[in-house]
Amino acid sequence: METGLTYTSEITVGQQHLAANVGSGDLPVFATPAMIALMENAAMKAAAQQLADNESTVGSMMSATHIRPTAEGCRVKATATLTAVEGRKLTFSIVAEDEKGKIGEATHERFVIDRQRFMAKARG
Repeated sequence: METGLTYTSEITVGQQHLAANVGSGDLPVFATPAMIALMENAAMKAAAQQLADNESTVGSMMSATHIRPTAEGCRVKATATLTAVEGRKLTFSIVAEDEKGKIGEATHERFVIDRQRFMAKARG
């Protein structure tokens, strides 16, 4: 896998994405956990473009800022760019934006895993 790989995930902010409904706040604005999930989705899909069928990735670290509110009904996109590859560890830079501009940014680490081995560990 090479650096520079990118993917953009998009959603329209709905009731299920609001802080008041997610439990992360009491206002009807785009929730930080929903933004982080969208960011992680973009990174996961970026990596998936170059994985073998028996591989997947799992998130291991997210350092994010959420700098501006977004209202229900607005479009939000998160663009992940692969910035470093160290063995199985992938590091992404991610920017989230709505129609008015940047709403957040993050550094995210994922690890490439073998699906069957990983699920065997999960089952104990």
